[in-house]
Amino acid sequence: MAGPLSHIRVLDMSRVVAGPWAGQMLADLGADVIKVERPGTGDDTRSWGPPFLKDEAGKPTDAGYFLAVNRGKRSLTLDLASPEGQHIARMLAARSDVLLENYKVGTLTRFGLGYQDLKAINPRLVYCSITGFGQSGPKANNVAYDFMIQASGGLMSVTGERDDRPGGGPQKVGVAIIDLMTGMYASSAVLAALVRRNETGEGEYIDLAMLDVSVAILANHNMNYLISGQVPQRTGNRHANIQPQDVFACRDGHISLVVGNDAQFARFCEAAGLPELARDPRFVSNEARVRNQDDLLPAIADRLRQRDVREWVEVLSAAGVPCGPINRLPEVFADPQVKHRGIKIELPHPAAGSVPQVANPIHYAQAQLSYHRPPPTLGQHTIEILQELGFSREEVDALKARGVV
Repeated sequence: MAGPLSHIRVLDMSRVVAGPWAGQMLADLGADVIKVERPGTGDDTRSWGPPFLKDEAGKPTDAGYFLAVNRGKRSLTLDLASPEGQHIARMLAARSDVLLENYKVGTLTRFGLGYQDLKAINPRLVYCSITGFGQSGPKANNVAYDFMIQASGGLMSVTGERDDRPGGGPQKVGVAIIDLMTGMYASSAVLAALVRRNETGEGEYIDLAMLDVSVAILANHNMNYLISGQVPQRTGNRHANIQPQDVFACRDGHISLVVGNDAQFARFCEAAGLPELARDPRFVSNEARVRNQDDLLPAIADRLRQRDVREWVEVLSAAGVPCGPINRLPEVFADPQVKHRGIKIELPHPAAGSVPQVANPIHYAQAQLSYHRPPPTLGQHTIEILQELGFSREEVDALKARGVV
């Protein structure tokens, strides 16, 4: 069966990460996603390398950054600052179900491509605007990137080792997590709006801000602060509310230990040969363990140093204690479970022959996801898309000559 969104067309006028991640999610679900890019240069992330994918002659093409967030799309080059480009964008919007954009506030309205402009020609359009700070407020016109939002939105205040320990201080997350989570919120919001449209026949406008997302995903840290007034601190790999959860050195590497409840703690103590800890009043409950973690964790660390990572993973997993090695990506992609789940895939690529991809983690029982398009080369589908709109090849050539596409 076709993907669940095979009847949906998305006009993806976003670039960099957050908007394209949402567009890739919708493409994976089967939508026809048309990516609008600047003639000549395209999305910024095409040049965010090295590394770059190399074509069959060994020449660099697009950066890995671009390839990570643009699978499944068709690329159309279009100069939105030109009247002709704006006209073509309106033609596409009239035929689309969803529009994604992350221009600065007011930019598309100046081009005659704001929500109210397009709603007039397509009342069913779901229009999603992604910005750093939202469509209103004192910072609405400020430029934003993931790193600065991780800082200003509070995430870096709870990420990293304690200030009084080696390597202490604020740290960013190792991926552009705010961009990615904003993309996920955007795709969820779009899907909900499409469901509502089935009931009302009306489209929707979605105002999504990276700063809002950054605050929202602090989750338990937010609630800890709001109900106690105590400001959360960086704790390295230690969990703020559940113990023992930390990274421990073994004889040949490191292991992550994730004890989630009192029963798991008792099983851990038995499997690790530390039964006395399970009976100690300081550690019998999670609340007690959190309060007394400075006494508990050194005892665990001393024990885990005595054996190799693989041994501990086998022993503790057999006892039902969640744990795992600290894998690098070579170990991740070699993991039998990762292989079984089909996470790594290869898609044919028009320049490189093939391109590796990481599959969408969603698995449906019906309407299985399939991947028909690799990340597109710049403008790869321009002629195809314009001809679908009724332009002749001669008209397309004329638009190219004028720099419109």
